[in-house]
Order: sequence, then C-alpha cells, then structure tokens
Amino acid sequence: MGLFILRRLGVMILTALCLTFVVFFLTNLGPNLEKLAKTQGNARMTDAEVVQWLDNRGYSRPLLVRYGEWLGVAPGWTRVAPDGTETGRCVEPGGTIAESPTFCGVFQGDLGYSTVSADEVSNVVGGRLALTGWLMLLAFSVMVPAALIVGIMAGMREGSRLDRSLSTFSIASTATPEYVSGVIFIILFASSTSGLSPWLAANGWIDGRTLFLGSARSAMTDITFWNFTLPVITIALYGMGYIARMTRASMAEVMTAQYIRTARLKGVSFRNIVLKHALRNALIAPFTVIMLQIPWLLTGVVIVETLFNYNGFGWTLVEAAGNNDIEMLLTCSVVAVFVVLLTQLISDIGYVYLNPRIRIS
Repeated sequence: MGLFILRRLGVMILTALCLTFVVFFLTNLGPNLEKLAKTQGNARMTDAEVVQWLDNRGYSRPLLVRYGEWLGVAPGWTRVAPDGTETGRCVEPGGTIAESPTFCGVFQGDLGYSTVSADEVSNVVGGRLALTGWLMLLAFSVMVPAALIVGIMAGMREGSRLDRSLSTFSIASTATPEYVSGVIFIILFASSTSGLSPWLAANGWIDGRTLFLGSARSAMTDITFWNFTLPVITIALYGMGYIARMTRASMAEVMTAQYIRTARLKGVSFRNIVLKHALRNALIAPFTVIMLQIPWLLTGVVIVETLFNYNGFGWTLVEAAGNNDIEMLLTCSVVAVFVVLLTQLISDIGYVYLNPRIRIS
C-alpha cells in the first residue's frame, strides 16, 4: 500500500505541474498582459508604454523563467530604478533587495498580491474557501445520504413502481440546472408575494413574511437554517441524481448475483440480504462517484453562489476572471487542482479497501 501511495503521489505531482503550467500559460498570454497593463496603468497607454510597464514588472522575461519564479524554484526578478528604488517579485513595498528572500513562490507559501484589492491572495482565497467549505459540507451531508437511500430503494426491486418513480425523480433532479431549481425555490419559499410564504404567513404558521431567505449574504457571517437552506438544497438536489442512478444500477446488478440467489434459497430474510450481503458490494461503484462530487462542489457552486449572493470560492473565481486578476486566478487553479488530485487519491485508496478482489502487488 505504501508503494502504491508513493506512485500515486508522484503522478499527482506531475499532473499538478502540467495543469498549473497550462493555466499559467493561458493567463499570461499577450492580450491578458496588455489588458492588465492598461487596467493597472492607463487605459490610453501606447504600445511602447505597455511594453515598458510590463518590462518594469518582470512580465517581459521568458515564460518558463516566470513559471519557475511563481513556483518558487527560480530566484525572483529584481530591478533597480534610475532613482535608486529597488523592486522585485520578493521585495516588499519600501524594502530592499538585500533584505528580501531569494525565492518566493507557491512552495514558500507566497501566492502574491491581488491586482484588484492589493491584498494578499492567500488571505482572500483562504476566507472565501472557508465560506464555500461550509456550503460544500452541508450540501454533501444532505446529498449523499439522500442519494444512497433513493438509489438503494430503487435498486432493491428493479422494475417495480417504486423503482420507476425514484428513477424518474433522479433523472429529473439531474436534468434540472441549479439556476432553474434555485429560482423555483426562491419563488416558492422566499417570495413575499408568490409561492407558499404568503399563504403560510396569512395562516400564522410563520413569523416573518417568508419561509426562507432568498439571499445567503447574511450566512457569510452567521449561518442559520433560515438563510442557508435554499442554497444547500439547490446544490444537493442537482448532485444527488447522478449518485442515486449509479447506486441504483449497482444495487440492481448485485441483487441478481448468484450469492444473493443462494441466500434467498437458504431462507435468509430480504432485509438481511440487503444489509449484510448486497449493500457493501453495491457501494463500491458509487464510492468513486461520491468522491468526485467534492471537486465539483468546489468549482461548480459558481451559479448557486451568484444566485444567492454568497461570496465564496466560486464567486472569487468568476470575479478574478472578469477582472483579469492573474495572481488570484493562478491561486484558484492551484486550489482546484489540489482538491481534485487529493480526492482522487482518497477515492483510489478507498476503492482498494472496499473491493477485496483488488490486490496491490
């Protein structure tokens, strides 16, 4: 197992380097750098002034060199202006080259500064990632149990009326985009003029004007059942359909296996057959799908965060792309790549333990 994990870690590091280089190359294309110069400098800058602005800030050097600086494996660029001012990648404002470290990049924990807010990227991304983490945790804890229950119930009796009903529900939930279901939930439960809220308020069943809040802005400081239910349900409903369908297919296949038929002939109760014999084997395939929902939740909540005005990681990613905030985009890509690779590693290890037929030589 140790050798297996080491091999996986090696593949993860190589994959991360390739993916981050692709993102670095795309974000540092000529038009993006020109837009950055005119945004940070002057919108009426001439081509010569753009070139000079980029040269003064180290953007005119070879791409591989700048990628090495960003990673922290190559010394950061330095420059001494004609007036004696010392600047560089690792030089703090007002500092000197001699006092600054030689390397400052991802490996040193230095992710640079946002060109929009002038704040450290690590501070911005860390706070926004924590907000999305709570949304992911609650949505995951609702989505996975509900999907497993639906899938297991549908797969236990393949072809029955219950199976057809639950399968239809699963397909409908996956086929309905978040921006559609989110709007429907807002109209039904968070509108004071339509939906269920006016009727509930008129009968005195709720204290406020609406059953839930249609905006999760207040949840950024204080998460409550009132302001966080709709975004959580919107994400969970969209993601649970795929897991439920995979679980149903796996459960239906297991229920037709030879050892299940043998257990039935021996007189084992249907409940014990499902819980003690079929369930574990049926969860092997859905386990990988469940783990893959984590990176989807991280980057796929953009629509939900925008719809419910919740400034999390997805919101930050869209904002950085719209503002051409290169350092912020690079950091978001590193976080996304790390989460994807880590969950894939956990999925591979868990699959080995769940499936006894797999052996690691």
